[in-house]
Amino acid sequence: MSLHGPHTDDGLVQLLTPTGERVEHPRYSALAAHLDADALRGMYRDMVLVRRFDNEATALQRQGELALFAQCLGQEAAQIGSGRALRSQDYVFPSYREHGVAHTRGLDLADLLRLFRGVDHGGWDPADHNFHLYTLVIGSHTLHATGYAMGVQRDGLVGTGDPDRDTAVVAYFGDGSTSQGDVNEALVFAAVNNAPLVMFCQNNQWAISEPTSRQARVPLADRGLGFGVPSVRVDGNDVLASYAVTVEALERARSGGGPTFIEAFTYRMGAHTTSDDPTRYRSAAEDEYWRQRDPIERVRLHLESLGELPVAFVTDLEAESTALAERIRTTVRAFEPPAPEEIFDHVYATPNAVVTAERAWFASYEASFAPTGAAAGTTTGGAR
Repeated sequence: MSLHGPHTDDGLVQLLTPTGERVEHPRYSALAAHLDADALRGMYRDMVLVRRFDNEATALQRQGELALFAQCLGQEAAQIGSGRALRSQDYVFPSYREHGVAHTRGLDLADLLRLFRGVDHGGWDPADHNFHLYTLVIGSHTLHATGYAMGVQRDGLVGTGDPDRDTAVVAYFGDGSTSQGDVNEALVFAAVNNAPLVMFCQNNQWAISEPTSRQARVPLADRGLGFGVPSVRVDGNDVLASYAVTVEALERARSGGGPTFIEAFTYRMGAHTTSDDPTRYRSAAEDEYWRQRDPIERVRLHLESLGELPVAFVTDLEAESTALAERIRTTVRAFEPPAPEEIFDHVYATPNAVVTAERAWFASYEASFAPTGAAAGTTTGGAR
């Protein structure tokens, strides 16, 4: 875009151009050099499936099957690239649109929709995949991530030299979150404690209807530098570059080198959520500019240029995408409403007398609404 301030694309790490050409970077090319055609097809598959899920969930919301949905449309490369850089012991704190990262952590994408369907406060056990529940409060989870990273550090899981033991923590958040006090406080604690934390900011250009220029006068990555945190700006529509910069940041964290701030310069091609209308504040020209930089398209073009995108692979992927969409529809419509008393199940990890008493009171209160007498159909006819 060749703009100044927070919208500049100067200095972005890029390994794959929008037209699918592989380019060299003196620092990061080596970190992605081992990714062969099979690995690229795997990333391409991930992005295609996540987009199909994203589109299907949006359609379900429009049909009244979901209360709300937050798309990750256009941000697939930043999420799949960084997610594929993680090791199993690493821990992720997402915001609420990290569907691609969830996919790389092995979550069933259908489970993400329990929250948006309103049948669960989360939808999965974070311990099963080292992937925390979605956080709807903007930026608050960056403090949770920092505290968790400090705990990992104090547990002796950093800098041991054992690749199966050393652990990093990643917090994903958007450009709007950088205006929140929580994010800045997280940077303070992470920096001074040398916490094994990667702060991964997906700068999708819009904090709902406010452009990044209303939040900063310089690139967002410069905020990390202000706290003494190594920072890097990456083309967030380039899956290879997103992978490479995250590999470096994770290794710094695991080895005891402390936090890193990554600004993935990308674009939210859809709405902020399904309650938003981006046509009220974005131009068609801007949307078209970014559609020409579609993260999935550039991988497709690259694979085709290498002769590594067989027709059979494309056909099978289309069939897999169609099957995923059908399963998402069927699963979501089969979600059962939870029992009202389930709200008490996960308040504390161990039994608590106050919660137990409140559960009993609530059960009694709910039972008081049970139909009795004529309303229950136990009496014969007559005057009321």
